[in-house]
Amino acid sequence: MSTLRIACMQSAGHGRDVEANLAELDSTAAAAVAEGAELLVTPEMFVTGYDVGDVAELAALPLTGRVATIAAARGIAVVAGLPAVLPGGGVGNVAVVVGDSGEVLADYTKAHLFGEIDGRFRAGEEPTAVFDHHGVRCAVVICFDAEFPEPVRVAALAGAHVVLVPTANMHPYGAINEHVMWTRAWENQVHLAYVNRCGAEGTTEYVGRSRVIGPDGTELASAGTGPGLVFATIDTAAVEGARSAFSYLSERRPTLYGGLT
Repeated sequence: MSTLRIACMQSAGHGRDVEANLAELDSTAAAAVAEGAELLVTPEMFVTGYDVGDVAELAALPLTGRVATIAAARGIAVVAGLPAVLPGGGVGNVAVVVGDSGEVLADYTKAHLFGEIDGRFRAGEEPTAVFDHHGVRCAVVICFDAEFPEPVRVAALAGAHVVLVPTANMHPYGAINEHVMWTRAWENQVHLAYVNRCGAEGTTEYVGRSRVIGPDGTELASAGTGPGLVFATIDTAAVEGARSAFSYLSERRPTLYGGLT
């Protein structure tokens, strides 16, 4: 059995100011390490801002390398939201996972694009990305992805103990934080960390209210509507405990579901 202490960074960020955002990431990483965290998760598109218009020029910058430098210097793994130029062209809305030695452990490109605001991006073609850190299997999806049952279910079937969700959820969709994300954790019996923006950018007002939910539906951590850093411990034993009486995954009957695709 293993545990992993995570830090969830709720921030308004600095729209299009990469240097200011990286400086905030660095100071937050230091604060997270001081509280014993082993993994830091930022909101969606934190490094550049989300509702900031065309980000193709910013995506061409060595953003992953800059995040890796911070992770290695502070000795903490980081899941950072940023734009990236994709193989074959186009810009993806990406969550890059950098280990505490600066190595890239995984990257995930948002697959479900939300309306006009995500029209700047090319959709990813994978339902999730999975990586192991300190004995805990982690999976990543981004924002709108987690509002569909399938990506989180795929992560759970891949053995994830926690699903990390960098997000930029805005008004009037605040009920997603409380109700939909609780359901995703419960129906898969996994931890789920929903890490949101706060404040406003452009015409978008973010709801904040980041939260971490346990595999039995218990709220392990939550933030208000302003900036903050919240912590939770991911415990692989808690996943086994939640599934000890019954397991949604083992009770599935996939042969009945072929009509879904």
